[in-house]
Amino acid sequence: MKPPALLLPGLLALVTGCGPGAASEAPPLGLDITLSRAVASQVGAYQVAVLKDGAKRNCTELQRTCLSSQVAAGDLLELKDAEGHSGRTLRFPSAPGGAAQGLSVDVPVGRDYALVIEALTADTPTRFLGSSCNYLREVHSGTNAPLVAAPIELTAQDCDPVFAH
Repeated sequence: MKPPALLLPGLLALVTGCGPGAASEAPPLGLDITLSRAVASQVGAYQVAVLKDGAKRNCTELQRTCLSSQVAAGDLLELKDAEGHSGRTLRFPSAPGGAAQGLSVDVPVGRDYALVIEALTADTPTRFLGSSCNYLREVHSGTNAPLVAAPIELTAQDCDPVFAH
């Protein structure tokens, strides 16, 4: 029997990327997240990462456990959030009570990416609850076509989701 999926994320509206050749005023990749109330109390944050060479990745395998235990930090693109924080992974706290929320991430312009969104526990230390994996064929400057992101599959594992930078 397959584990249940979170009703997460809702719509991934690929608005634009940033990086070489992109406008400095370009809007970021938008991500709308809705969460099943049944698991809302378990989720403390979402961790977003974008991998190079997406076509070579097996999303089913990437969703089995923490991304940090499967890929090197060098395989991840540098991302930036709306507040100007940057890193190879970005964390966003979940909305109280599982309320819908929006996230904003600048993704470099390019081709052949895999977007991974990990649901993390509210516990200390943080643990992995499950993830969503989505292929991004191309991110270009300007407006990109919207993408409906895959639901997060609950596959709670005892692994550390933190990447050593």
